[in-house]
Amino acid sequence: MAPAATKPLLADLASSISYVPNSYIRPEADRPNLTEVQTLDASSIPLVDLQGLFGPNRNDIIRQINQACRQDGFFQIKNHGIPEEMVQAIMNIAREFFQLPESERLKNYSDDPSKSTGLSTSFNLKTEKVSNWRDFLRLHCYPLEEYMHEWPTNPPSFRKEVGEYCTRVRELVLKLLEAISESLGLEREYISRNLGRHGQHMAMNYYPPCPQPELTYGLPGHTDPNLITILLQDDVPGLQVLRDGKWVAVNPIPNTLIVNIGDQMQVISNDKYKSVLHRAVVNCNTERISIPTFYCPSPEALIQPAPGLIDHEQPAVYRSFTYEEYYHKFWNKGLRTECCLDMFKIPSA
Repeated sequence: MAPAATKPLLADLASSISYVPNSYIRPEADRPNLTEVQTLDASSIPLVDLQGLFGPNRNDIIRQINQACRQDGFFQIKNHGIPEEMVQAIMNIAREFFQLPESERLKNYSDDPSKSTGLSTSFNLKTEKVSNWRDFLRLHCYPLEEYMHEWPTNPPSFRKEVGEYCTRVRELVLKLLEAISESLGLEREYISRNLGRHGQHMAMNYYPPCPQPELTYGLPGHTDPNLITILLQDDVPGLQVLRDGKWVAVNPIPNTLIVNIGDQMQVISNDKYKSVLHRAVVNCNTERISIPTFYCPSPEALIQPAPGLIDHEQPAVYRSFTYEEYYHKFWNKGLRTECCLDMFKIPSA
């Protein structure tokens, strides 16, 4: 049986083994405990209908967003403006890509996390002690014209389909950022104006079936280092969020996207909004694909609590820093449950 080292990508290893190799096995205290996970029924997950965001219901929708960001750090959205056919097309393209022959996929392989485009495995092979049960294609996608020429050319429609999706997601994010600004009592353009030139990345995550899912993670518990994440997932459960100290499964609802607050939003909101701990678990029967879009400041942007959210009762919780400084710390630290944000807090007087 081929050892893991002979296969750079998990998908090509996983299809030939009936056990989880040692390099993927978590220490006992750090396993998913799948039997203890609760499943949220759909009604207990905040679901925001964006249909009336630019109509008479705007204030009510902004109030719902405020409540979800304060209490949960994530919410689902429907009537988000991205056509169902486009969502289906990008999910199909991702599936086609991961079904390509190994030799074709490996044309895109890179284990250098600083590269703006690359197919890799786990999270950061250079720093992690235990591997994660996932392959992923990493793409930078804003400005599109700077990055699209690096993207895969197979499947043949990859660049066209993914480019169109990225553009629509960015339009959605900019509308959400206005609403989130307003929900914090800030000017509508405040957040967008304080992100420098803006940045947008995307991952196509592929989680193969796993023979012993109780021993490993697709991704362990982490918060997102960026500003806001828009998650598209297929119909296979796998996403879990930490709610009131317990891991709960967030099972997919058709035609919705998941929005989760990232670390930079927690800083800008001066801790009013929380970056949520979440993780991906795997299963032994079915592959799973998820496509998160990570919207972020550009590297030189200076991030700090909004002055309008600082007063005597709530002084600034964080010092100012560039997004580049934050991202380097996050990437080198690896995915750990303790949040990178603590390194940027102002010590209490």
